[in-house]
Amino acid sequence: MNDVAGPVLAEIPRYLTAIAEWGACVVYIVVARRRFRVPGTVAICLLALVALLGVQWWAGTLPIAWWIPGMLVAAGTMYGFVFAGLDATARGAGFVLARTFVLAELAASGYWQMDRFYSSRTEPVTDLLSAAALYAVVFAVVGYAERRQFRRDERFDVGGAQLVGAMAIAAATFGISNLSFVSADTPFSGRFGSEILYIRTLVDLCGFIALHVQLRIHREAVARRDTEAMAQLLRSQHDQYEITRRTIDEVNRKHHDMKHHLDAIRSEQDASARSRMLDDLEESIRRYGAVVRTGNHVLDAIVTAKLSRAHERDIEVSVVADGALLSFMRPLELTSLVGNALDNAIEGAARVATGKLRMIKFAVFAQDDFVMVRVENTFDGVVLRDGDRIVTRQQGPGHGYGLRNIETAAAAYGGAVSVHSDERWFSLRVLFPVREDARGGVHAGKATLT
Repeated sequence: MNDVAGPVLAEIPRYLTAIAEWGACVVYIVVARRRFRVPGTVAICLLALVALLGVQWWAGTLPIAWWIPGMLVAAGTMYGFVFAGLDATARGAGFVLARTFVLAELAASGYWQMDRFYSSRTEPVTDLLSAAALYAVVFAVVGYAERRQFRRDERFDVGGAQLVGAMAIAAATFGISNLSFVSADTPFSGRFGSEILYIRTLVDLCGFIALHVQLRIHREAVARRDTEAMAQLLRSQHDQYEITRRTIDEVNRKHHDMKHHLDAIRSEQDASARSRMLDDLEESIRRYGAVVRTGNHVLDAIVTAKLSRAHERDIEVSVVADGALLSFMRPLELTSLVGNALDNAIEGAARVATGKLRMIKFAVFAQDDFVMVRVENTFDGVVLRDGDRIVTRQQGPGHGYGLRNIETAAAAYGGAVSVHSDERWFSLRVLFPVREDARGGVHAGKATLT
């Protein structure tokens, strides 16, 4: 084996290894989203501690040739602990397992290196207290560093590539850190006791840092992708508003020109020629529908476009909106908020079975010292949630950002978003603090259709 044996290379007590493995798992159960409430989580933690102590005691009775299988059983027990304690998918739990395994190795190795350096023979109780103190420091530092990488409002999951990468890092870290215990005759092995322990601790530390950086890079990539998708959706909503605004302008011009067409028809004496003129006039205005007028030209364009889309899906729409109350909002945020809210309402109402009521109620009004935007729609009663967050039922790029865009637009003006639902109606409400420029000289009233 190695040139130096004796107390320096003595094996870490099995119960200290079990406690390190248990503590590493607890770190992530504390910082991430848990599957159960506190009592259930505490019960799982206690059972896991007993299980890990039992596994390590059993592994200690095996011959050295069974060392790797014993470690695999311990890792499997840790996986079961993580999967039961965290609200995570199987892949997400595997990803966390790679981190807990390396963290446990780091904590146990660090403690044992300190213990062997001072070479003091102490009682088991003293060993336990010393190890617990060092573990507490290591786990507290790691928990603080990792808490921003795990969110409490979503179920933890990763892709297959992230899982494979984490497992590869963990396997490489474990193999290299323990290589000196297997053979001293390699370029990467240590030959002296203190050197071997130092290599092991250092490799475990580097491995955990690599895992930490891996998740941080993944999170930043996801954040960039979400930001780009949300920005694209905002641009799309604004472009749609511009197109609708130009259409409304064209409708207004047609309305003005129609008076001249009607005068020409009245003056025509030939009945057949008059009939042809009427047919031409009807054809020229066929593609123009109703125009909503709320007192806010941006809101007019948005609602008019969504009204047309709703009618194509046989959805009845009621509009009671004083658009002047939203004059404090910039066009980009207004199109994002109202456009996404109405898009979601249309998608929800369209899921109602044919023959049943498909309806959307859109309202903007003053309420005490606030401005309320309310969008209500009938739906099939199905609401998907990830924790407290509602998630989309549509798949593919461009979906799943609507509610987040609404929240972002509302937050820009100090607004608050709330959602409510029952078996039939889904309601989205956005409440803004009243603004002087929004209230001055404005009266509430129903939007008109022309």
